[in-house]
Amino acid sequence: MKIIDKYILKRYLATFFVMLFMFIPIGIVIDVSEKVGEMIENKIPLLDIAIYYVYFTIYFANLLFPIFLFLSVIWFTSKLANNTEIIAILSSGISFSRFMRPFIMGASIISIFALLMGIFIVPRASEGFNNFRYTYLKKGGLEAMRDHSDVFRQISKDEFIYVGNFNQNAKMAFNFSLEKFKNQKLDFKITANTIKWNPKDSSYTLFDYTKRKVGVLNDHIESAEKKDTVFSFDLEDLTPVVYVAETLPIVDLYRFIDKEKSRGSSNINIYLVVLYKKYSIPVSAFILTIIAVAVSSMKRRGGMGLNLAIGIGLAFSFVFFDKIFGVLAEKSSIPPFVAVWLPNFIFGILAIYLLRNAKR
Repeated sequence: MKIIDKYILKRYLATFFVMLFMFIPIGIVIDVSEKVGEMIENKIPLLDIAIYYVYFTIYFANLLFPIFLFLSVIWFTSKLANNTEIIAILSSGISFSRFMRPFIMGASIISIFALLMGIFIVPRASEGFNNFRYTYLKKGGLEAMRDHSDVFRQISKDEFIYVGNFNQNAKMAFNFSLEKFKNQKLDFKITANTIKWNPKDSSYTLFDYTKRKVGVLNDHIESAEKKDTVFSFDLEDLTPVVYVAETLPIVDLYRFIDKEKSRGSSNINIYLVVLYKKYSIPVSAFILTIIAVAVSSMKRRGGMGLNLAIGIGLAFSFVFFDKIFGVLAEKSSIPPFVAVWLPNFIFGILAIYLLRNAKR
């Protein structure tokens, strides 16, 4: 590796991580200002708050990863251009393609970092982040979260479960019911005020248990304050669909998706979007790096301000398309694979076009 490669690669990585750690405290301050009332009202322990913001940092960084990367590359490449360093490099006989090498090396490092984060660390952070919200922050105007806390899921051809609320930390769900149909008629219904999962023997404990067996003339009712039993569904089936896939490691996510496909789950597109984004986000590192270098490598009259304005516009456009197509994949007939990868495809074409113009 030549000196110029080390110089650019060092600036690439340093600027990215500085940008990352500069914006994260801003995100934390904004989040604290929004939730401090609920935290005081619910008397949340300081340790739980500290752990939550560790998870928040990872979750927030992964969510806005494309913006941080794009702005950091725009920033330091514009500084190179304004200091006429790029002109000096290209005037020495180095081609633009050769000049791009350390940028691609940096994008490779960031891409691998983002991939490993998405596979091993982000699921755990997403679980802790969402558990905190569902445990402590369900009051004080968080109506959108409350709307998504209900779970109604088909677990087999003729069995359905409903949960009004779920606590991942305690492995408990509330307002539970299970309906079993036979020949398209209700066979029996089980209800419980609380259901708790027992990890030692993979059984469940039902509190305020009631089972109504539908008969031809009369129904048979069985009730108990507490009942231990075994069900065919897993603990993940009780988790709200709004974030269940985000909390699973990659191997478990593949298994979970296969199981949901066999059940004919209506939420399969949500899970597939989460899976495909684990791979599409790291690839976007290369595309955004190429666009950023192509846009900011020329010295402009507007200086760094103009480059940053263009960069911010393109970065937010990428995030906008990524979110819009993700929602379309979940709510419409667009295949999730196409929807998740389409922003990369569109901006990939833009990257090729801008790179050709930059070489000229």
